[in-house]
Amino acid sequence: MSLTADYIVVGSGCTGAIAAQTLVEAKANVLMLDVGSQDTKYKTLIPDKDFISIRESEKEQYRYFLGDQFEAIPWGEIKTGEHLTPPRKFILNLVDRYLPIDSKSFFPLESLAYGGLGNGWGVGCYVFSKAELEKIGLDNSKMMGAYKIVASRIGISGAKDDASPYTIGELDNYQEAFEIDSNAKSIYKSYLNKKSVLNGKQFFLGKPALALLTKDLGERKKIAYKDMEFYSDGDKSAYRPWITVEELKKYPNFTYISDNLVIEFKEEINQIKVTALNTNTNEKVTYTCKKLLLASGVLGTARIVLRSFKDENRQLPLLCNPYGYIPCLQLRMLGKEIEQHKMGFAQLSLFHDPKRQNFDVAMASIYSYRSLMLFRLIKESPLNFVDGRIFMRYFLSGLVVMGIHHPETRSNSKYLHLIPDNSSITNDKLKINYALSDEEKQTVNERESAYIWAMRQLGCFALKRVNPGFGSSIHYAGTLPFDENNTAYTLAPTGRLNQTKAIYIADGSGFKYLPAKGLTFSLMANAHLVAEMALRE
Repeated sequence: MSLTADYIVVGSGCTGAIAAQTLVEAKANVLMLDVGSQDTKYKTLIPDKDFISIRESEKEQYRYFLGDQFEAIPWGEIKTGEHLTPPRKFILNLVDRYLPIDSKSFFPLESLAYGGLGNGWGVGCYVFSKAELEKIGLDNSKMMGAYKIVASRIGISGAKDDASPYTIGELDNYQEAFEIDSNAKSIYKSYLNKKSVLNGKQFFLGKPALALLTKDLGERKKIAYKDMEFYSDGDKSAYRPWITVEELKKYPNFTYISDNLVIEFKEEINQIKVTALNTNTNEKVTYTCKKLLLASGVLGTARIVLRSFKDENRQLPLLCNPYGYIPCLQLRMLGKEIEQHKMGFAQLSLFHDPKRQNFDVAMASIYSYRSLMLFRLIKESPLNFVDGRIFMRYFLSGLVVMGIHHPETRSNSKYLHLIPDNSSITNDKLKINYALSDEEKQTVNERESAYIWAMRQLGCFALKRVNPGFGSSIHYAGTLPFDENNTAYTLAPTGRLNQTKAIYIADGSGFKYLPAKGLTFSLMANAHLVAEMALRE
């Protein structure tokens, strides 16, 4: 089998979907290659009801809350991806088989699913500041225009408040903010009372911007506050990239082919040959195109590039936001009734900007807790299961989980390379080393201590710090950094892979710096710009 297209886009995740949309709307002939694993077990079981109604009335709720094989109940140490509910576990299908990793220090999350890691995205959207974009290697004015285009496509809700310089920035085409729950309202009220103290220590609190509809958009419905966001995308109120791909399938100039793992490319004089593995037969398949856009995630793209250049000794740099989370108790909320209608996404965002320059900013996403179920927490408590269940039920209304991301810069102790492995289907595996310097460890520790202080001012008391390991932030970048000198294994500012004529990278491989703010919105904006440049060059 061999197909030809003007453009091939690899991957159906957030960047692949946006890049493909830009190309298709420009009338280009586009072929998307993807493995495209989907949930065939739980999706049809989940009723169109809110969490409380399901808990009170549905007999088979255990199937999608716990899993047919109780796969939702993890034991042992917390690992990356263990927060995924049974209906989201398909995100990991085939990953161990086709994307093997060798590392004792870095534990990333990858996906070969239809919609990629976007299926589990927390839908946080953050506009990077001019200083952050310059450090990354991106053009500020172009990115501002791209942010607006992506926002119009996916739908974003947000608010003008103390956090908005770090969330929506100067974006103006967003919907009104979502309704936060009673737990978050109590925290925000405390912030307004303690604002001068917290601002004096450079902490700023407000609502996050989310790719979440508060008004209908096309066939997508506004949020109904069912608190089932971790299980179902039935009303499509939260953006998922497969939504875009489904729309693109209606265009005659777009073709989607699943069950294909792209492994390498070869650039020839008038065409590019793309080799993929059929994941049903493990046989190789060849496709040809004039221009190739890789949007297979930073680690997936690194594999493809290293295989294509057949350079076993090449090490590539790696960026990943250090991440940890801290469960807290808001004492004044203990024992109070939790409202029936709420959402599971982040309720508030707390930013720490020591220099007040919107640069080198740390951020914490603040969540209430309910629909992820108490069993995930009880095993982490110092109590036995019977007592822990009783106490946690009482604590639940005041429980707050704060996930803290830290900015990341490049160092020689963070890198990856491809090594031979005859036991793998692709005959190789990705070896990764990641370590923070003593100075970086101290900075992370000091900032997390400062966050604990800030939350105490808001009436929330930290229970423990949890470090789920490097890679758990699921924010990866920087393997093929932007470079204007046509250096091998780098990207031109346009997103073209240097020393090639028509290979473009539409994911975060080119980023030279990684702000702590969620990067997915910026990845999509960059993917749009890369697709535009692929059309023009």
